[in-house]
Amino acid sequence: MEDKKIISIITPVYNEEKNIPIFYAELQKVVNSMDKYDFELIFVNDGSRDKSLEELRKMEKEDERVMVIDLSRNFGKEIATTAGINHCRGEACIMLDSDLQHPVEKIPEFVSKWENGAEVVIGVRKKNNGEGLVKKMGSFFFYKIINRISDTKVMSNATDYRLLDRMVINEFNKLTEKNRMTRALIDWLGFKREYIYFEARPRIHGEAGYSFWKLMRLAFNSMISLSIFPLRIAGYLGIIITIFSGVLGLFIFITNYVTESLDFSGPAILAVVILFLIGIVLICLGLIALYIANIHSEVNNRPLYVVRRSRK
Repeated sequence: MEDKKIISIITPVYNEEKNIPIFYAELQKVVNSMDKYDFELIFVNDGSRDKSLEELRKMEKEDERVMVIDLSRNFGKEIATTAGINHCRGEACIMLDSDLQHPVEKIPEFVSKWENGAEVVIGVRKKNNGEGLVKKMGSFFFYKIINRISDTKVMSNATDYRLLDRMVINEFNKLTEKNRMTRALIDWLGFKREYIYFEARPRIHGEAGYSFWKLMRLAFNSMISLSIFPLRIAGYLGIIITIFSGVLGLFIFITNYVTESLDFSGPAILAVVILFLIGIVLICLGLIALYIANIHSEVNNRPLYVVRRSRK
């Protein structure tokens, strides 16, 4: 009899004691119906301050498929998700949240796409019923900006609800960034991908673990990680100021001393000279930024390339 394929379900948990039993019950219905596969259910407790860990330990005792990874403190969702990916044994893993906004009934569709050759299957939100206007606007502008300044394109409304093939997991585990956005790193890896669209449901209990400021910090960290454009801004600004002040200085020189058609005061001439020097300084900062960008790329320590290996 052929061994069943193992699929790992990875769920980061932070203060979800009321949602965990409901989520687990929903998850059990789905995985029990998929008897062609064996599942390991990995719950990463990200320093919860409520009774989430107690609920997880109960499940771990009652269900041998459950594995609990208890982090020593709250490291954030991105690190918790990474810990789950690092520890999973499956030939594929599926990441989803425990707040029930990611519909667990979509798991068979993810697996079907994978069996048909997809190496990454991404869940994309069609609608988020619990999302406020500020978060919607912030998300819209974030994706617009990141896709303009980064070489890695990040799909708008793509979520962390996604499936990774084992070879993608192995390559992801080689990435060493400390400040990371998991979905962006997966997008950077490439591989064959498919999409599944869903409508996010509102949270049943509790509040979202990501506050506005945490989301802002994640956005800035993602921009810095995926693009060196912010480093180049000073250089670009310096070039613009230098060209503008150079043309203006030439105009002043010709009209003041050659044609004598206009008479510029000493302070005006001094202001143009200072503006020109500021442009030179900013250009020099831009050159320094290029060296910093090179250091940034080396410190990230990403592999030079990623090789796709066929599944057996």
